[in-house]
Amino acid sequence: MVDAVIVGTMALDSIETPFGKAEGVLGGSATYASYAASFFCRPGIVAVVGEDFPQDALQILGKRNISLDGLKKEKNAKTFRWQGSYEYDMNEAKTLKTELNVLASFKPDLPAEYRDARFIFLGNIDPQLQLDVLSQIRSPNLVIADTMNFWIEHKREKVKEVIKKIDVLLLNDGEARELFEMPNLSRAGKSALGMGPRAVIIKKGEHGALLFTRAAHFSAPSYPLENVVDPTGCGDCFGGGLTGFLAKTDDVSEWNVRKAMIYGSAIASHNAEGFGLEVLKKISIVDVERRFNEFKSIREF
Repeated sequence: MVDAVIVGTMALDSIETPFGKAEGVLGGSATYASYAASFFCRPGIVAVVGEDFPQDALQILGKRNISLDGLKKEKNAKTFRWQGSYEYDMNEAKTLKTELNVLASFKPDLPAEYRDARFIFLGNIDPQLQLDVLSQIRSPNLVIADTMNFWIEHKREKVKEVIKKIDVLLLNDGEARELFEMPNLSRAGKSALGMGPRAVIIKKGEHGALLFTRAAHFSAPSYPLENVVDPTGCGDCFGGGLTGFLAKTDDVSEWNVRKAMIYGSAIASHNAEGFGLEVLKKISIVDVERRFNEFKSIREF
């Protein structure tokens, strides 16, 4: 039995930043989110790869006790690939090339053991695929959904349909402004809450994250990193860490969501210090706890 279902992409990324570059590294929203969640619970991936997907990449995930029963491998097909670059403003990636490959025809089919999972993280994939997954989940305790500007621009109504069916909406500040057509994030958060979720989390990159509920709001700090190498996947690590901690504690109170946000931020900050899973493979829960406590001290006054 998996503790949390993680839905998203598994990809081979080629990335260039002012501090280096990497070719064909393991990436994708499901990859980063499941790895982050695995610090706290046993996640199960729902994704698709091609015949060219490296076996050692699957072994990396398997060693983290991540279930791959929901991973579909297509014969005679290629894995989703993304190529991007960053300039000194590391908050926004410039997409140079996208090859959908197997993702273009992906139809998620959840294994039986996944359908009873109580915690669900829907990565920033096509909102129709998010809806397809939700239709297969029997009785979740909490559903968290991420999105991205591409889907807001091309499938706005489907994105809104997803929002009406979930518990926590996760998006970044630019996406919040675009989706609700307003510059003020507090008003955008309130508009999102009016659609049904119990909480809205707006990520602000190097400036932390905001949590809005009907009763209160919370501002999570960022970690003052001195060595930012590649921010790719940090938002997914945040979402996966958030989901994993909530699944471990089985507590969806607002106070615990605040703690989960800090744990997600702690993992994401480690991820930014290297390409792909380079740094996350080297750290343990001890390192995550240490950075969590540093976050606490940052906010004390």
